[in-house]
Amino acid sequence: MTTAEYRILPAAMRLFAERGGTQIAVSDLARAAGVSRGTIYNNTADVCGLYDAVCDMIATEMAQSIDARLTGLDDPADCLSRIVRLPLRRVHDDPHWGRFIARYAMGEPRLGQFWRTTPAEQLRRGLAAGRFEFASEQVASITAASGGATFGAMTLILGGHRTWRQVAADTAELVLRSVGIPRDEACALASTEIDPLPRIDRFDAARH
Repeated sequence: MTTAEYRILPAAMRLFAERGGTQIAVSDLARAAGVSRGTIYNNTADVCGLYDAVCDMIATEMAQSIDARLTGLDDPADCLSRIVRLPLRRVHDDPHWGRFIARYAMGEPRLGQFWRTTPAEQLRRGLAAGRFEFASEQVASITAASGGATFGAMTLILGGHRTWRQVAADTAELVLRSVGIPRDEACALASTEIDPLPRIDRFDAARH
């Protein structure tokens, strides 16, 4: 994306997260992004399709940024723990991102498609290695439940009910225990330190 798009789309995300709906006024977007209306039109192929563009941006960068954090990790249980916890830390670091997902995830398949890729791959790896215990045909159900638990946990952080560390550790431990990791080990894996994901408006710079 262009430099302008990396100002426009995160600003659109913030407005959608705050206001709801799938349409926003160009004047409001220009003000939020700190650019002119002309810049919006010159850098947006379809102003009416901004909601779709934001969903695509979030789905793409979430998958790429989480995959980057898993590079070099061999243990599928450790990977699964991080897959659950990284988005929850991101909610703490970038609440607008979290509010957008919390508002739209249940009705927008693109926001949940990540759970059918990397998490499913890690589950299959763990099952093949004897690290996990579940029936192979349960992969889709486990990824759906894990994604739902993670999205639901975001609301606890956004509402200020618990810290991201508490919520992330509890959710990751629950997911790990559901695939056969013993309680003490699941607790330990769910409590290791993790580096934050880059904020969405800094993601492109972080890749280079």
